[in-house]
Amino acid sequence: MSGSPVEVGEERTETPPRSGRWLALAVLVLAVLLVAVDSTVLGLATPFLSEDLGPSSTQLLWIGDIYSFVIAGLLVSMGGLGDRIGRKKLLLGGSVAFGAVSALTAYAQSAEMMIGARALLGIAGATLMPSTLALIRNLFQDPRERSFAVGIWGATASAGMAVGPVLGGFLLEHFWWGSVFLINLPVMVLLVVVGAKLLPESRDPAPGPLDLPSVLLSLVGMVGVVYAVKETAAYGIRGDIAATGAVGALALGWFVRRQLTLPAPLLDMRLFRHRGFSGAVLADLFTVLGLSGLVFFLSQYLQLVQGRDPLEAGLAELPTAAGAVVAGLLAGRAAHRFSVRAVVSGGLAAIGLALAALLWLRTDTGYPLLGAVLLVVGVGAGLAFTVTADVILSTVPKNQAGAASAVSETAYELGAALGIAVLGSIVTGVYRGFTPPVGVPGPVAERADDSIGGAVEAAAGLPPEAGTALLATARDAFVDGLRIAAGVGAGVLLATAVAAWFLLRRQRLAD
Repeated sequence: MSGSPVEVGEERTETPPRSGRWLALAVLVLAVLLVAVDSTVLGLATPFLSEDLGPSSTQLLWIGDIYSFVIAGLLVSMGGLGDRIGRKKLLLGGSVAFGAVSALTAYAQSAEMMIGARALLGIAGATLMPSTLALIRNLFQDPRERSFAVGIWGATASAGMAVGPVLGGFLLEHFWWGSVFLINLPVMVLLVVVGAKLLPESRDPAPGPLDLPSVLLSLVGMVGVVYAVKETAAYGIRGDIAATGAVGALALGWFVRRQLTLPAPLLDMRLFRHRGFSGAVLADLFTVLGLSGLVFFLSQYLQLVQGRDPLEAGLAELPTAAGAVVAGLLAGRAAHRFSVRAVVSGGLAAIGLALAALLWLRTDTGYPLLGAVLLVVGVGAGLAFTVTADVILSTVPKNQAGAASAVSETAYELGAALGIAVLGSIVTGVYRGFTPPVGVPGPVAERADDSIGGAVEAAAGLPPEAGTALLATARDAFVDGLRIAAGVGAGVLLATAVAAWFLLRRQRLAD
């Protein structure tokens, strides 16, 4: 590849000429788009999965969030691995694996097989996101160019979560639910073919060995803690749940302690001493928590409560993508003109206020309110997520770009998992409290109590009057749960906006 070597610290990277850099960025954006789309495309397919695979409500939640759990547990490890073996090599290898496992997921024959396939997809996905952001750090040495490149990256990541329902809606209108996973294959082929030629290789020249105990501790800790949060929100505190959470917390504590003593840690914990870095990671996590939780459950609301077809429901969520793209591209300029903390806190506050507006949600709420909420959420996410990614890259040495990017992406995926798990558990908990109308047989009522998808199927097998009454009661219960979850999410986002205002004080992007 043509270009001159650039040396920063001890790391040497071949950087392509100007035109090649932007073409390489386009390839990286493909990977980001796929991972982001895959985290939300499942929302529209959920009713079809429920009918075909017959999962319980707990299995349905696991299908929705195991992908993000596994990614969150492995991102730090994969970021460290990329620093060691080469970020390009990790990205291309992960892309091949992602495509292969997508095919397996598309042809899952049971709920258990789907959960396992989604977990494998998470392992492959964990190789992609930290590599993309770290390669951007190496491709663009000029701070303003890098800020704009990160803006494109952030806009794609935010918009991908909203594009997922549109793409999924189109596919579900014409094909079976497995098509939402098969769409990954041609994109991955393009990424590998073009990326092999255009992307520069970069790595830490003296990273030390990969510490396998740290990899295991990171995975056990993240999955254990998030599982405990999810199960507690749904079922209350139980002995087994508390034990799992305690094991996860101990594993994370041991992970941190181990990193502080290793000569070549998987993650340099000293990065968190930088207030701007810590504030940016915190903002990342809660930005995505609000965005993913809203998109996932509004997809079900639009289909199962308001009766929209999949494509119509996907198009209804398009304002989120539009807002995220526009805001992401303008975020760097806004942060230079005003301040980092004003843009990030403003984005978080926008998401929080949009979620608060859903306190007025009803089964027959018109689209103007929903469209406005989705647009504001997209704008807020585009602003906050893009600027925090730039802050994280700007505050670390170049040879630690992979590990730092992994922290950013861990926050992203953990936020996605918690958004679905915590807010979803609130929705499920409230929903299960509804009382079926008199005259509904016990087995039918039990099936309806399991999930809103189960209620729609159960109502279809009842006489018209009884089916209509059951469906109305179930939909009211689902919307009650959605309102409470939105209120909780709004409170969390607004509190985070206040925290970011103080944590990001005097933080500036490089000129």
